[in-house]
Amino acid sequence: MNEILTRIDGVVNAISGVLYMPWVPMFLIVAGLFFTFRTKLIQIRLLPESLRVVMEKPKTSGGISSFGALMVSTASRVGTGNIVGVSTAICLGGYGAVFWMWITAILGGASAFIESTLAQVYKRKDKKGHSYGGPSYYMESALGQRWLGVIFAVIIILTYAVGYNMLASYNLQSAFAGFSFYGDHTAFVIGLILAILFAICVLGGAHRLTKVTGALVPIMGVFYVIIAIVVVVMHANLIPGVFKNIFVSAFDFPAIFGGFTGSCMMQGIKRGLYSNEAGMGSAPNAAATADVSHPAKQGLVQMLSVFIDTLLICTATALMCLCSGVIPTEEAAGAPYVQAALQSSLGNFGPIFIAVSMALFAFTTLIGNYYYCEGCLRFIFKRTPSHAFMTGFRLIAAVIVLLGAMLSMSLAWDTADLFQALMVIINIPVILILGNTAVKTLKDYMAQRKEGKDPHFKAASIGLKQETDYWN
Repeated sequence: MNEILTRIDGVVNAISGVLYMPWVPMFLIVAGLFFTFRTKLIQIRLLPESLRVVMEKPKTSGGISSFGALMVSTASRVGTGNIVGVSTAICLGGYGAVFWMWITAILGGASAFIESTLAQVYKRKDKKGHSYGGPSYYMESALGQRWLGVIFAVIIILTYAVGYNMLASYNLQSAFAGFSFYGDHTAFVIGLILAILFAICVLGGAHRLTKVTGALVPIMGVFYVIIAIVVVVMHANLIPGVFKNIFVSAFDFPAIFGGFTGSCMMQGIKRGLYSNEAGMGSAPNAAATADVSHPAKQGLVQMLSVFIDTLLICTATALMCLCSGVIPTEEAAGAPYVQAALQSSLGNFGPIFIAVSMALFAFTTLIGNYYYCEGCLRFIFKRTPSHAFMTGFRLIAAVIVLLGAMLSMSLAWDTADLFQALMVIINIPVILILGNTAVKTLKDYMAQRKEGKDPHFKAASIGLKQETDYWN
């Protein structure tokens, strides 16, 4: 069995290597720079505006607010990737990986604005008057290429139900590897428990459980950041040296281009993408549900989510680990490095805290990832699939969660990297083609703001010819 999995990993890694050398980094950086230029540095210039908009109430009573949509997308992003992803990037790519995660986030903020604004422009209305949408819908409506939207929907399902959910399951069980009770069958037991809880929730039960965890995760996230700050303050004297190492390592070009696949640049880009998902086309699915008066409003809000995720939480993890004095090694990649860093500062409380955090983050990530898939299935079939089909799909998704816990670290990460790369390679060219619509939408928004108005959008105001469900 191990030999088969090793061969599969070899194939997955080889395909992933082709996609990441150079296509994915090139697409993300070029698109980020292009949209940064077209929007006149929107991620910095309009950051105060995004903070203002995020507190607005929904346009209609009972609608989803900008803040609500932000929390949906942030909940799927903020999770095991913010802990384990950062640790893996540092252990495999070195200190400089942190810098390239920052670059991915800063440039990705502009891309996040574009894709989420497009999702708002082309969103659809259901029978109850609620909105929905995402990249598949703007591929269908704006490009007239439904087949491309179907392919993208399939890849989203593969990314979230397979790649990301297997990785979340693996990351959770790895958080227990350092405890004395961990044995040959522990990964299976943890995976089985997680799969059962997941199945109960997605099959329609345990709504209270999802509500409890949904309430606990934000609290745990805040507590996590506080703990990270405490550790950093405890080792404040090391901060200058940490930042020096980050920047020196980031620009060690001979080392980068001598082994690009394992370099700080590649690891930073991969884990930055896994963490903030900017340009992938996932967050627009949540952005489309927001009830706002102008599409640009939700674009600004989703841009903010990228910064919360990477520049705040991921940086907190990185500084907490690097200021601890624990040297990152390839063997410690993942949860063990974070746990060792916390243990060196806070004693036995550290590993336990990380394990509990991972359990909550992993569970809510699994649920959030799954619901992305349901929306994609509705697009593919043009309706909600039958109860029998959905029951079968949910059971298969639960089995995948179980299998993920028993994978090797390399196969778990390589699978997630492969599928997210496919999303980037489809979505980025599409938003580059359609980006002018989002830029015009931004200009319309700013013109109204300068006039002292609360911006309201009409498709005709930017010369949009396609019929829309909300803006005509």
